Amino acid sequence: MSILWSILIGFLAGVIAKLVMPGDNEPKGCLLTTVLGIVGAVVATYLGRELGWYAPGESAGLFGAVVGAVIVLAIWAVLSGRRHR
Repeated sequence: MSILWSILIGFLAGVIAKLVMPGDNEPKGCLLTTVLGIVGAVVATYLGRELGWYAPGESAGLFGAVVGAVIVLAIWAVLSGRRHR
């Protein structure tokens, strides 16, 4: 059940992040949106642990996953913008 919950939270975080930061060069599709949210949750968990916000073994929630997904989208925009020039 934990994996299914992570996928659901990842999908929701990806959808919210794409609404917060829309763009033409963003990954499209249900699968990539889910992957974006899951990667965002991993990024948020790692940064939160490094900054002391999360204890070892604790993971980011939906809000943290959205913030992490927005960070990933911002990095994606910078990298995809450089490739197209």
